[in-house]
Amino acid sequence: MRTRGNALVYLTLIVSLVLSVFPLYWLFVVATRSNDVIGQLPPPLIPGGNLGANVSRLFGAEDAHFALGLVNSMVASVAVTVSVVFFSSLAGFAFAKLRFRGRNALLLVVLATMMVPVQMGIVPLYMVMVKLGWQNQLQAVVVPFLVSAFGVFLMRQYAERAVPDELIEAARLDGCSTFGLFVRVVSPALRPGAAVLGLFTFMSTWNEFLWPLAILEADNPTVQFSLSQLATQYYTDYTLMFSGTLIATVPLAVVFVLFGRQIVSGIMDGAVR
Repeated sequence: MRTRGNALVYLTLIVSLVLSVFPLYWLFVVATRSNDVIGQLPPPLIPGGNLGANVSRLFGAEDAHFALGLVNSMVASVAVTVSVVFFSSLAGFAFAKLRFRGRNALLLVVLATMMVPVQMGIVPLYMVMVKLGWQNQLQAVVVPFLVSAFGVFLMRQYAERAVPDELIEAARLDGCSTFGLFVRVVSPALRPGAAVLGLFTFMSTWNEFLWPLAILEADNPTVQFSLSQLATQYYTDYTLMFSGTLIATVPLAVVFVLFGRQIVSGIMDGAVR
């Protein structure tokens, strides 16, 4: 009976793995084929030899500005991720472990901002950017997102459980300042949670499409905006779109590989708690 149960678990895992990996494999297959081949029935399941040519045409597409889109997305994603992780960890530590007047009221204000749909904030945010003269400038997709209410709430919950009060009191007795306490004692304990927050922030910033489409123009795009320029009203070159999507997936995979151990540790720690 136990053997049958284990077999069912392994079968479920294998099916889940195949269903998860196949879209990425199909993306790679289409990116290596020509437009004539990917329209055939049955569709090709083996990679072809056109990847280099497709990538060359992708970077040479004048209307897409794909290389600039990659650079802009990388700069914006790294800047937003570093800022969100730092300020969310700092604010989460303050809300979880420091005692100050108005703490609960301020936390409620932070949580209240999460109740407003993102789409409702686009028009006021656009008007602010116009007042600042930041239309079609990269700081318009960076500065408004340097702090995240969700990140503050997540790190506050994590710090509440990951940092013992006794550890803070011991550091205080040793003469550690509040910021020194955050840097030397709290930050190492928050590292798994910060890794999870960093991954989510990097992914959401990298994949953001609506706000860059509203505030930027076609000659200064992000990578998702650039990919949308490959599709016109009358013709869509799917090999270029899939080649671009394949390249745009690489940074996300690199981030997951580099911080995978911390991310899994943070997720498992949260699940156990």
